[in-house]
Amino acid sequence: MKHLRITFNAPVTLCIVGISFFATLLSYLTDGSIGQEYFMTYRAPIASPGTWVRSFTHIFGHADWSHLIGNMSYLLLLGPLLEEKYSSRTLALVVAITALVTSVLNAILFPNVALCGASGVVFAFIILSSFTRFREGEIPLTFILVAVFFIGQQIFEGLVIRDNISNLSHIVGGIIGGLCGYALNKSKEE
Repeated sequence: MKHLRITFNAPVTLCIVGISFFATLLSYLTDGSIGQEYFMTYRAPIASPGTWVRSFTHIFGHADWSHLIGNMSYLLLLGPLLEEKYSSRTLALVVAITALVTSVLNAILFPNVALCGASGVVFAFIILSSFTRFREGEIPLTFILVAVFFIGQQIFEGLVIRDNISNLSHIVGGIIGGLCGYALNKSKEE
């Protein structure tokens, strides 16, 4: 019988999970001060380097352990499959774009609201995963159904439920995942 070994099969996904765990732990141990300083995005002077750093690092901070576990569960389910299909470098670019766009839109549209968590990235992964069997000239039914269920739910909840969940980052993440899924698969067909 051959020896089994553990492999580092999805570096982008595993790095996000690891950094998110330590960011949430540090935030917990410092009563939120580390989280607010480094892992939360909010409207701040555009010339400040910290503003731009937090535009990307806010995806690692989470409000609490259940927030972290929920997001990391989805990332661990979807990330390895997406990294295998599109490459780690491509998936890292999708994550970076999602982080930056959700941060900038949050600062513009909700200047008094801080944002943390990987929910936008999770929704990008969810929608991107529905493009795994894409062919030119076709729209996958799975994409339509995922968009209706996930994005539709976020629009509905954003309009009628007032909570601390950023439905905007979910919707934006889903849109980015859809655009990237279409673009990545269209370029493979050519």
